[in-house]
Amino acid sequence: MFIKKMKNLTRYLILIFFVILTNNTRAEFFEDLSKIIENNEKRLSYGISVTDFNMDGNYEFLVTGFGYPNLALSFQDGKLKNLNQQKIFSDTLKRTIGVAACDIDKDGFEEIYFLNTDTYSGDKKYSDRLLDIEDNNYFDLFELEKNKENLNLTAGRSVVCVDRKGDGEYGVYVANYGGPTRFYEIEDELIKDKAQSLNLDSITGGRAVVSGHILSDRADVFAANERGANYLYKNNNGNFEDVAFDYRVDDSIQNGRGTALSDIYYRGRLDILSGNWLGYHRAWVLEKNEFKDIGNKDFDKPSRIRTIISADFDNDGFDEVFMNNIAEPNKLFRIKDDGKFEQINFQVGLEAKGYGTGAAVADIDNDGVLELLVARGESKEQPLTLYKAKVDKENKYLRIKPLNKYGAPARGATVTLITNKRKHSKTIDAGSGYLCQMEPVAHYGIRKNEKNFKVEVKWTNGTKKLFNVSELNQTITIKQK
Repeated sequence: MFIKKMKNLTRYLILIFFVILTNNTRAEFFEDLSKIIENNEKRLSYGISVTDFNMDGNYEFLVTGFGYPNLALSFQDGKLKNLNQQKIFSDTLKRTIGVAACDIDKDGFEEIYFLNTDTYSGDKKYSDRLLDIEDNNYFDLFELEKNKENLNLTAGRSVVCVDRKGDGEYGVYVANYGGPTRFYEIEDELIKDKAQSLNLDSITGGRAVVSGHILSDRADVFAANERGANYLYKNNNGNFEDVAFDYRVDDSIQNGRGTALSDIYYRGRLDILSGNWLGYHRAWVLEKNEFKDIGNKDFDKPSRIRTIISADFDNDGFDEVFMNNIAEPNKLFRIKDDGKFEQINFQVGLEAKGYGTGAAVADIDNDGVLELLVARGESKEQPLTLYKAKVDKENKYLRIKPLNKYGAPARGATVTLITNKRKHSKTIDAGSGYLCQMEPVAHYGIRKNEKNFKVEVKWTNGTKKLFNVSELNQTITIKQK
């Protein structure tokens, strides 16, 4: 009897051991690759954008610095190296926090908008920068005499690129804090603030802002605000109407932070993930004529949220939601079918003592798996961190890179993957999950037994292009005619 009991106890202990081992293995969702960031010193970092900094066909992470240099991190020889050697780009005096890139002058190259903030709210000393390039040298369009009357001298947070007319000529929406919103476009070779004429010049505590096909066939805008209602601007032939209250996303008593567009139901349309500072987070899906919050209690639970990212990190065909918190642990969820949020336990990337401010994703090394770069700092200098999911080698992927008729990334376009298992839309990110902007590529992991692949691109003017895909594990570039 004693021997039998000991055998049973041994089996039980072995079983417990393997359960613990399995759970620990599953917990390690990410691998920490921070060591490949060259000269990764402690600093105050905020926003991150992904664009082709040196026009070589590859994307770089642009990392803003608050009293520290702005960086252009490129993957070379197994390292993330800073390519920038230009003082106007580094710009250590101007305290940059927000950044977005898009083609505002229709030359096929993305200009870079750096939002600078030397005060918390209201008037500020240093204006923003809008960088263009000529003969491989960057210059600031706002420093040209003809553009100085339209400088943004109000404290701000985030910027987003908006192709409001659908013609490939982007404007830049600047979410200001304690002063009017700006909307910059080129008109008659001048940089002009058109916010007032477009009904966008409201004064609020601007925080995050995104643009894409939310309600209309053009670029709509959702702005998550603090100390005031959110805005949802429906695009009516290039003009805007705030319909946030009508669609129940005004969230007036909350304080907005990270925001992202995501196809939560895998049904072929974009909905809204919105994080609130120490308030209830939202997973808004459009049902009939209003948005409803379908997030569960674990997802909605208040936190010190900053950036929210929706992406398929592990190439399993289901998007994850990375919630970057400051001075408390980050969170990670997987969106299952029917909009079910499944929390993922993880340790690498948790950053319980990290002062996360911004984050962005890109397949920076072109291997078909996304990298996640996290900017940190604010009240305590910290180095950047870089993570990558541990992906099953059998998992496949598909990447779609739409370019508009000028050859620039078609930011604000929507890409939809259509298969026997889902109809899954993704936005070509225009900015800004909070201070940040993701790579301008729709990245899909592939589900088990998935077949019959088709892709639809909905351009910023509402027209669509549908094509078949016969091979996976590739990046398909498609240009608007």
